Formats: sequence, C-alpha cells, structure tokens
Amino acid sequence: MKNNKWILWALIAFVIFVFVQSLFFKFAGSEETDIIFATIAQWMSTVGLGFATERFANYGGYLIGSAELIASALLLITATRRLGALLGLGIISGAIFFHLFTPLGINRTIDAAGNTDGGALFFMACGVWLSCALILWITTKEPTS
Repeated sequence: MKNNKWILWALIAFVIFVFVQSLFFKFAGSEETDIIFATIAQWMSTVGLGFATERFANYGGYLIGSAELIASALLLITATRRLGALLGLGIISGAIFFHLFTPLGINRTIDAAGNTDGGALFFMACGVWLSCALILWITTKEPTS
C-alpha cells in the first residue's frame, strides 16, 4: 500500500509538471503554441469545422491551458483526484488524436525555420495519458477512508 502512495504521487507529479510547464507557452502566445493551434485550425477547416478555426487558432491555447491548470489542481486534492485524472485523460487524448490524425504529426514543427521537436511533445503526451490512466486505476483500487 505504501508503494502505491509513492507511485501515485510520482504519477501526479509528472502530469502536473507536464501540464504546468506548458502553461507559459500557451498563455504567453509563444511561436510553438501559435504553430500548433494554427496547424490544427487549418485542418479543422478541411473537415467542415471552418466556422471555429479562427477562434480555435486564437484562443485554443488559452482554453486548453486553463483546462490543464484545473486538472492539475484537481489531482492535488484527494477528493477530486479521479476527476482530475479523467479531465487530464480527456485533454491528453485530444492532444494524441491531433498528433496522430492531423497534419500536426508526431514530429511537429516548432518554429518558422522548420525545426522539429523530434516527437518530444507527442511522447510526453503519451506519458501523461498513461499516468492519468494509472492514477485512475490506483485510486479506484484504494479503499475509501
């Protein structure tokens, strides 16, 4: 049982680290964030979602960043931990979808010069997905006190 607590907190720390460190990029309107959300917005226009592309390109980073911040806070509180893990799982499932099924790709462009991240963001997203799933599994198996 004690090992589960350490594992649980390591998983929570990883998810929060990934979500919170990305907030600077999302809230500061960094070039990387602009490229990500503009790429997805362009793709949205090709699948009949053109009505939302401008808003998504301009405000998607703020919306996703806010959701990640809320998920991080929920993960810290025992009573809301499962909800935080579910929210994190939903957010990161969307991220993985966009990496796999849109022009964003796994090895995405990070700047105007065409440099890529080597897949780092995608693999971190996979780690967050696995961590959120394990948090749900561990907290579901824990006896309630």
